[in-house]
Amino acid sequence: MPVRTNPTARQLRFGAELRRLRERAGLTSTQAAQLLGIKQAQVSNMETGRLGVSAERVRTLACQYECQDKALVEAIAGMTGERKRGWWEEYRDILPAGLLDLAELERNGHALRTAHTSGIPGLLQTMDHAREVFRQVVPELSPPEVEHRASFRIKRQAVIFHGKPMIPYQAVIHEAALHMRFGGREIARQQLKHLLKIGEHPNVSILVIPFDAGGYPGSGQPIYYVHGSVPQLDTVQLDQSHGIVLLDAEAQLDKYRTVLDRLTALSLIETESRALIHSIIQTL
Repeated sequence: MPVRTNPTARQLRFGAELRRLRERAGLTSTQAAQLLGIKQAQVSNMETGRLGVSAERVRTLACQYECQDKALVEAIAGMTGERKRGWWEEYRDILPAGLLDLAELERNGHALRTAHTSGIPGLLQTMDHAREVFRQVVPELSPPEVEHRASFRIKRQAVIFHGKPMIPYQAVIHEAALHMRFGGREIARQQLKHLLKIGEHPNVSILVIPFDAGGYPGSGQPIYYVHGSVPQLDTVQLDQSHGIVLLDAEAQLDKYRTVLDRLTALSLIETESRALIHSIIQTL
């Protein structure tokens, strides 16, 4: 099997999980290679996502590493096989690779949670709202780049509404974000009406943190939590000025699960959240 030159985020994550299995067994890559009867370079390439591994090889590795967590082993084994070409590949030479990695991450997620304090979550935006968001990017994007990013964002929304089965999606939005008028009153009004419509889907939960809830945890940055088939394969995505950051260390996952739980606890229940959104629409 040829060595990959540019592994995707999912392939890198797969390799990282193999490395974690080995490290938990207290083995160096050299020791693992000797145990498996392969070259150390092969172990290195597997653990950096540069070399494909079969599901059976994953189970063999887990056995040699004395991993007793069968659910985790099978979840990692499920990440093997021929990589399917996703719809996002049409944007491969147009958009940053991180955005494509995010779409692939969502496609393989089992549940999605997000929290925003100053904006509407991307998967809940209308096309007009998305355009206005991307027009504010620094450095400024060209009109074609704005259209590419906005259309890509809208296509990503299919993961909520057209997945089989449909995956649970929870969005916690601060009331401040609902008062932002990207593109003016009419676009803002249509965006809020869109939230009410989306919130009717059985797999979608939109919760609002009201102004009178007071302080909240986190630094106000958007948090996007993608649940894997087992908790160890969860991923947190954060937006940074230099691009998308994906986190998967155990301590990081625990931290952001706690932050999201606390933000959820500060939120109004769904019916009260819908009522608040409706009342804001009346002011526009």
